Amino acid sequence: MVLASAFELLGIPAGFLLGPMIAGILASTSGASIRVAKTPYLLCQSVVGCLIADSITPGIVVTFVKDWPLFVSLIAAVITASSFMGWLMSRWQVLPGSTAVWGASPGGATAMMLMAEAFGADARLVAFMQYIRVVMVAVAASVVSRVWVEASGGAAPLPDIFAPVDWLGLVQTLLLVTLGSWLGERSKIPAGSLLLPLAVGAVLHATGIAQFALPIWLLAPAYAVLGWRIGLAFTRDILVHAARALPRIVGCILVLLVFCGILAVILNRLVGVDPLSAYLATSPGGMDSIAIISASANVDLPFVMTLQTVRFVMVLIIGPSLARFLARHGARDAPSGSH
Repeated sequence: MVLASAFELLGIPAGFLLGPMIAGILASTSGASIRVAKTPYLLCQSVVGCLIADSITPGIVVTFVKDWPLFVSLIAAVITASSFMGWLMSRWQVLPGSTAVWGASPGGATAMMLMAEAFGADARLVAFMQYIRVVMVAVAASVVSRVWVEASGGAAPLPDIFAPVDWLGLVQTLLLVTLGSWLGERSKIPAGSLLLPLAVGAVLHATGIAQFALPIWLLAPAYAVLGWRIGLAFTRDILVHAARALPRIVGCILVLLVFCGILAVILNRLVGVDPLSAYLATSPGGMDSIAIISASANVDLPFVMTLQTVRFVMVLIIGPSLARFLARHGARDAPSGSH
């Protein structure tokens, strides 16, 4: 957890996952043979499902219904652009098959990684691409916020491990995590331990039936387990393949960032949304880091988070079918990236 703490202190997005993932990569490529047990891994998937469900509020539903044609148009544009980037990388054999499509998907990085693994893609390379994009999007959004906002409120505070906990919400969260993990595994639904708690939790939270509590001392170990699981699966061959693909991956991400920036300009000119809100709303993924930046800036927070959240849910719903379709019409998997 030393790397994770260092990343959090430096303000690097997803530090609690990236630190253990890098540690796992170092251990695995040095000859370590340890692996993460199945049960903790499934439980941690359910924690992530509850975290996503907690972000789906009645306010987001109301905001979406009010301006749904605008939201649908923007979401369709970003998903289309990112899918095209994924298809190109598959076609050019930058990454193998559906792995390229999942890696380019503009959803929450951790969830995309888990979904990709469940549907047969190489989770190691998906994680590699997703977290490069998370960092690039966060850096770009931070720069834009400093350019367009006179007073941003400073850096986001570090998570407080001793923050007060809603104990009723915590009990509800742990119940959903435990039952969701158990039922998700037995349902045979791909990524069921993530998707069942997410779906049930979203309904319970949006309707006000349940409130969830996810203190940092629960989230940090969950992220660590997920990071170790992916990191420990890396091999030297996978690292070499990822390093060779890096320049083209970065190039595709930059193209996607520019496209989303153009969407933000159009949104600003035609609808009158302020420039920073428009940019943060259309940024391709990294929902957690976008939420942090938005909370510390003078932006239309409901608009930003509604578009980010609804787009994420849409990617979860259509992602598997889209990935299969695009991979089938792209190049055949490259041997170096396959299992």
